[in-house]
Amino acid sequence: MTLRIATRLKEITDRLEIPFTFKASYDKANRTSIGSFRGPGVEDGLKILSTIKQTLDVSILSDVHRIHEVAAAAEVLDVLQIPAFLCRQTDLILEVAKTGKPVNVKKGQFLAPWDMVNIIEKIRSVSSVRPIITERGVMFGYNNLVVDFRGIQIMQKTGCPVVFDATHSVQLPGGAGTSSGGQREFAPVLARAAVAAGADGVFLEVHEDPDKALCDGPNSLPLDQLPELLKQLKAIKSALTS
Repeated sequence: MTLRIATRLKEITDRLEIPFTFKASYDKANRTSIGSFRGPGVEDGLKILSTIKQTLDVSILSDVHRIHEVAAAAEVLDVLQIPAFLCRQTDLILEVAKTGKPVNVKKGQFLAPWDMVNIIEKIRSVSSVRPIITERGVMFGYNNLVVDFRGIQIMQKTGCPVVFDATHSVQLPGGAGTSSGGQREFAPVLARAAVAAGADGVFLEVHEDPDKALCDGPNSLPLDQLPELLKQLKAIKSALTS
């Protein structure tokens, strides 16, 4: 299924001439409950991602949760991602940065945009690589997130590209009791707003049948809705630069 979805995404983005990086998680360590699905694990998951990379000739991104995973992950991944809840874990950040691979840091739901300067400085202390920052909303009361679009321009002042995670931003953390809920119908709205606000890229979770997805289904977009959304985002970007 992973290869099938990746193949479809490459076809869509090639046709629309949009740069594409494929993201899937080999292990989702940050789960709501002990019974939540985590994925195939490091060894099997990286094999799947390696197959996709070699078969489709696409760049691959995935989360790294623990220091001892970094070396193996760096052999396969083109971009190593620091998860939002781990974005202040200094030792993990330094270990990832030392690989020399591009690093994507998801801004913690508990951080202000200007707080990302400290994380960028940690990375730059051991690497010349310019990190990517991903906005994914801020905690607003219980089980809810909101997005402050001012943060995109604030974080771009660091000189780092800023990506907007449209699907995690409509997540309702822990909102389903033993799992997170979500409001996927608002993801396209936020994606369009983020591109209009100047975001350098968009992070979107898609699934063939989100209601049957083992993880993040409530905030994932149906795959067949993606082409039209990407056309809209490309038109907004073009309007800004014309």
